[in-house]
Amino acid sequence: MSDLAKYVAEFFGTMILIWLGDGVVANVVLNKSKGQNSGWIVITAGWGFAVMVGAYTVGWISGAHLNPAVTLGLATIGNFPWSLVPGYIIAQVLGAFVGAIIVYLMYMDHFAATEDPDSKLGVFSTIPAIRNLSKNFMTEVFGTAMLLIGILGITNSNNSVGGMGALLVGLLVWAIGLSLGGPTGYAINPARDFGPRLAHAVLPIPGKGDSDWGYGLIVPIFGPIVGGILGAIVYQLIVNIH
Repeated sequence: MSDLAKYVAEFFGTMILIWLGDGVVANVVLNKSKGQNSGWIVITAGWGFAVMVGAYTVGWISGAHLNPAVTLGLATIGNFPWSLVPGYIIAQVLGAFVGAIIVYLMYMDHFAATEDPDSKLGVFSTIPAIRNLSKNFMTEVFGTAMLLIGILGITNSNNSVGGMGALLVGLLVWAIGLSLGGPTGYAINPARDFGPRLAHAVLPIPGKGDSDWGYGLIVPIFGPIVGGILGAIVYQLIVNIH
């Protein structure tokens, strides 16, 4: 498979991830949507299913990282070539940006019917429940570490998961959201937050308010990067001890 094909696959896979992931948030939080107020379990399930669909769609081409933290974590432990890392990350961010625009186009009337600017930003990007940058950062580190530990465990050749890998990773993301997503909304993916936050900044959303780059350029980008690398190293240490 050519490098270009892998980059295109990461673009489309991440676009699908955000299309469905931001889509479920829009369905739950925006006014006059049929799913309004259906709650956190619906949001976390939707994100888990979004990961699953994106992974099944392009995993056979690119491995379906769909997340710079995964790409960097795998490269750090030698499971992915560093030469492909920049292209993967660029494709993931662009895919996330386009996926967010699609969600906006589908929910335009509901954005217009919603007054709360935080609800509008929350469709695109993560917002902490209690704003404390150091603790929010730590939450993203540990959440993303769990993501990498889980992914590497699920895909370990000693586990006979066959074609169930993407489903199990989707369930992993659901579990992380249910258990660890409360403090920050669990970005655990720099592209998932940065691409849609950029879309929020440039789209003509009525009454949208600030895109909160003071938070968005720190916690949901560098927290997952640190956590992804840390999680991959921890899992590798466990394997090496064995």
